[in-house]
Amino acid sequence: MAPLTIGLTGGIAAGKSEALAAFGRLGAATLSSDAVVHDLLNSEPLRDRLVERWGAEIAPDGAIDRARIGGIVFADPDQLTWLEAQIHPLVGERMSAWLAALPPQTEIAVVEVPLLFEVGRNEVFDTTVAVIAAEDVRRERADARGHALVDEREARQLSQEEKAERAAHVVGNDGSVEDLERALSALIERLRR
Repeated sequence: MAPLTIGLTGGIAAGKSEALAAFGRLGAATLSSDAVVHDLLNSEPLRDRLVERWGAEIAPDGAIDRARIGGIVFADPDQLTWLEAQIHPLVGERMSAWLAALPPQTEIAVVEVPLLFEVGRNEVFDTTVAVIAAEDVRRERADARGHALVDEREARQLSQEEKAERAAHVVGNDGSVEDLERALSALIERLRR
């Protein structure tokens, strides 16, 4: 039997990665589309396309400098559109291959997709979950991680309220990691019924 597939999303610094890790601790198979993107950025042919477009300085020592790429694409919507057109189909291919390769006994598979609704990936999942957090909590988390250009990044995404409205399930993440894990455990139990 195929696993129940969950598309996980949320606003910047709402706790998507922490929720993905919690799903993993609760026994779900997990995949981060951000991790897939990081892997793709340093593999051919994508790395070569980026260097061809933006020059060798974006890949000192042969490795893509993601901060430099971020500085280019989040400051210029046309550059971001081009980059997404290169990356999104490759991420979709990797995600499909990952799902197809899961062991048959896999009960739940969760894929973290920050732009789940923006790129229409929600349709490939059995259900969707949006992680939300209070605005001040999100700002504090983003600042602690040194995220530059947060406003520019958020401008390219649906608001967390819109993501919550579109998602089948919403999980708040204003408390501790343990609180988040308890909420996700309760959600899994509901989904099993």
